[in-house]
Amino acid sequence: MFLKLLELFATFFKIGIFTFGGGYAMIPLITEEVLNKGWMSKDQLIDFIAIAESTPGAFAVNISTFIGYNQQNILGALFATVGVALPSFIIIIIIAKIFHHFSENKYVIGFLNGAKPIIVGVIFSVGLDFILSSVFGIKEINLIKNIIINWKTIFIFVFVFSLTRIKERIHPIYIVTISGILGYILFGIL
Repeated sequence: MFLKLLELFATFFKIGIFTFGGGYAMIPLITEEVLNKGWMSKDQLIDFIAIAESTPGAFAVNISTFIGYNQQNILGALFATVGVALPSFIIIIIIAKIFHHFSENKYVIGFLNGAKPIIVGVIFSVGLDFILSSVFGIKEINLIKNIIINWKTIFIFVFVFSLTRIKERIHPIYIVTISGILGYILFGIL
């Protein structure tokens, strides 16, 4: 049991160290680690990501807590959460201490400018993978012959996407609430 707790801590510590760009940038690393370790299926992970995003608090803390709890209950949640948060805590303290020394450094600025498009690309790649899996039933891109189109999911996706394009600024709480209500009606009642 203790080895599993250390593995949770080490895995999420590694994710915390190598993530640039916030919680969503962690999704590719979390996906890779969790699926490769066989901790859960892709569908379970997608559900956990949806829950982590829908609950109050930081996404990284929520998802690591849920996965840790899934693996080793309360202690697993604690070890995974501390593991993912500790690198950010350490790095922020170091940066706060020396920020004025390198904030205008052309190499640091260059690195950050180079990292921005990569972060967007990686998040887009995982998002596309989840869309193909959840909406179209494509589990692997090479196996397109077995496409199962879920019209209910497509309807919710198109409706909410259209809603965000029609109105300039719609609060995310309304988007999540509308999506949840539509999901309840289409998947729970109909």
